[in-house]
Amino acid sequence: MLKIGLTGGIGSGKSVVAKLFGLLGVPVYESDQRAKWLIENNLKVKNKIIDLLGKESYFENGKYNKVYVAQQVFGNQEKLNLLNAIVHPSVSEDFKEWCEQKTSPYIIKEAAIMNKNSGLDKIIYVESPTELRIQRILERDKNRTFEQVQNIIKNQKSETEFKEIADFIISNNEEAMLIPQVLDLDRILKSIA
Repeated sequence: MLKIGLTGGIGSGKSVVAKLFGLLGVPVYESDQRAKWLIENNLKVKNKIIDLLGKESYFENGKYNKVYVAQQVFGNQEKLNLLNAIVHPSVSEDFKEWCEQKTSPYIIKEAAIMNKNSGLDKIIYVESPTELRIQRILERDKNRTFEQVQNIIKNQKSETEFKEIADFIISNNEEAMLIPQVLDLDRILKSIA
């Protein structure tokens, strides 16, 4: 079974592309959603986050206090790295267990953070113009400001860095048709699986 990474910056449309693959019957592992689940439900992860950032990291009802955590880690690279060192290995282990349950010719792992050495066979990059990405995010996330969105984009891989790790590129601009691109890639991936 091929393990295919699906990545792109915030607002690029990688979630839409992942849904299209899902509609074709391809199992899709959504890293961000699983990370959120693990942060709230995996006791080992919770305890490590509390040890790192304090009990304020969770509300009394056990829900993750993402506003507090964001205040602690953004602007503090060392704490952000330590938090990532808790969450990312847990997601990797969860992904490995998830893969063991699948029998498809290939699976998709959707994640914003991805590298060539992520243990994946191929990587798909969803590209989209920065202005369009910002517009999408502001429409989707009403609580974010233009400056916050720019800061998030600035802290992610550049288009050049994404392209360097990509085996395939899907264009998601206003003119691009996503469905034909996904259908083409599905055919290609099944042929090499």
